[in-house]
Amino acid sequence: MEEHEMSPNDYLAVLKRRKWSLVLPAVMVMLISAAVALILPPVYKSVSTILIEEQEIPANFVTSTVTSYAEQRLQTIHQRIMSSSCLLEIITRLDLYKDLRQQATTEEVIDKMREDISLDYISAEVVDRKTGRPATATIAFTLSYESKENPATVQKVANILASLFLEENLQVRERQAMEATSFLGDEQKKVKKSLDEIEQKIAQFKQEHINELPEVLQVNLQSRHNVQTSRERLSEQLRSLKEREGALMSDLANLSPKMEMEDLKRLESLKLELNRLETRFTDQYPDVIKTKEEIGKLTSKIASNDKNNSGKLPDNPAYISLSSQLASVQAEIKSVKRQDDDLQKNEDNLNKWIDATPGVEETYNALLSERRNKQAKFDDLSQKLMEANVAYGLEKDQKGERFTLIDPARLPEKPDKPNRLAILLIGIVLGMGAGVAWAALREFSDQSVRKPEILASETSFPVLASIPRISCAEDMQQHKNRRRWVVLLVLGILVVAVLAFHFLVMDLNVFWAKLMRRMM
Repeated sequence: MEEHEMSPNDYLAVLKRRKWSLVLPAVMVMLISAAVALILPPVYKSVSTILIEEQEIPANFVTSTVTSYAEQRLQTIHQRIMSSSCLLEIITRLDLYKDLRQQATTEEVIDKMREDISLDYISAEVVDRKTGRPATATIAFTLSYESKENPATVQKVANILASLFLEENLQVRERQAMEATSFLGDEQKKVKKSLDEIEQKIAQFKQEHINELPEVLQVNLQSRHNVQTSRERLSEQLRSLKEREGALMSDLANLSPKMEMEDLKRLESLKLELNRLETRFTDQYPDVIKTKEEIGKLTSKIASNDKNNSGKLPDNPAYISLSSQLASVQAEIKSVKRQDDDLQKNEDNLNKWIDATPGVEETYNALLSERRNKQAKFDDLSQKLMEANVAYGLEKDQKGERFTLIDPARLPEKPDKPNRLAILLIGIVLGMGAGVAWAALREFSDQSVRKPEILASETSFPVLASIPRISCAEDMQQHKNRRRWVVLLVLGILVVAVLAFHFLVMDLNVFWAKLMRRMM
């Protein structure tokens, strides 16, 4: 069949002819959407807003040991609170999900509660203090809970979750600060123990090499110089003493140990003198007489001494004096030699210590370097431990970064889901679309000829007559049935209109109430 241009009257005829195909699907879809809007249970939602506040004391004064970012800490706390044990305790305490617990497993109930809890961040543009560039930072977050329970229960669950977040944040920060303090304290004890061991090693090493240490090298060099000088002085003294010893021994060799020997020598010399005098003078010469008398006295004395002093010690004063001097010189020589031997041993020890100093210095410096490193590490850990203790006090007194509940969970005044007005509006739009689509489909699939002109043009034969529509009893019954359907459709439309108006008025009231609260 060829297509013909349609006039507005044709469209009106199609609309009149397909009015039921247009109205019935539209009304059915609208009624279904209205039924869905009424049947769906209300879901209430309660939201808590928590502000992330920075620490009160400037970071230049006290540095916190909690290094995790707020987002990371929030995720950690969220995972702890979303644990099965924590959620199951809340479900059991508040008797949540009664119907679901009778049909599903415990894990499925916990998963359902996890789906009902939502954590959303509130970010703001701030300036980074380190780089001076704008950056996005999380300044707050919202924690919401939605459920089919009654509004009071939903609010209670939201408050419990918010309190858990606040408590867990304090516990996490305090625990991290305490763990940092404990770790630094343990590390300090380990380093202190190692430092004490090194001190003991250094003390033992110094005790074993007390004369070979680098700091006594100059003392050893000076001592060796002094020893060498002393040895040279003793050498000069020993040479002088040996010369004196030789002179005394020479003088002592010319003396007799006993006095009679001297008398004998004197007697011999007197005899020689007497012989010389007698050859020149007479016996009456005074010198001859004197000499003879002296010879006689010496002879008597020698005879007397031979009787009295046989086998005794030397009694010659000159001999005794020289012997004493010689003994003294010899004793002094022995003393000088002994001193030189001692100095020689001392010099040998000093040479040994000086030669061993470089090797000892290497080991000693290694020990000192290790001690310096350990001491520096110990001092650094002590400083960090002190700062960690201050930071722990900061977290314990809740002066650090903390979460503050600025908007507690409120009692939901209206359901958050479902949006019945939106469902109704969508149902109206879909119904109208369904009606138009169904009417168009029926019209385009109908091959009937509605006008004589179209029939004549399609068959090339003239139309002689047209028979009007004849109504019978069956048609009258169908007309009555259609009226009943019209009444039902009108009622359905009225129901949809009333529901739409009701929900629209509710939404408008809530909107105006919120607007007035904000204005006030």
